[in-house]
Amino acid sequence: MPVEIRELVIKMTVRPPEPDRQRPPEQRRDDEREQIITECVEQVLRVLQEQRER
Repeated sequence: MPVEIRELVIKMTVRPPEPDRQRPPEQRRDDEREQIITECVEQVLRVLQEQRER
C-alpha cells in the first residue's frame, strides 16, 4: 500500500559564523596543518608505546 506525504516540515537553526571562519585563509591553513601534525605525532607516540609494552 503506497504512502502519500501531504506535508513536509523542515526546521533548522542558523548560528552566527564561528570565529575560526573569520580569520584569513592562510592562518586557518596553518592552524589546520598544526592540528594534523599534532594528531600524527600523538598516533606515532601511541604506536611506539604499544610496541615497547610488548
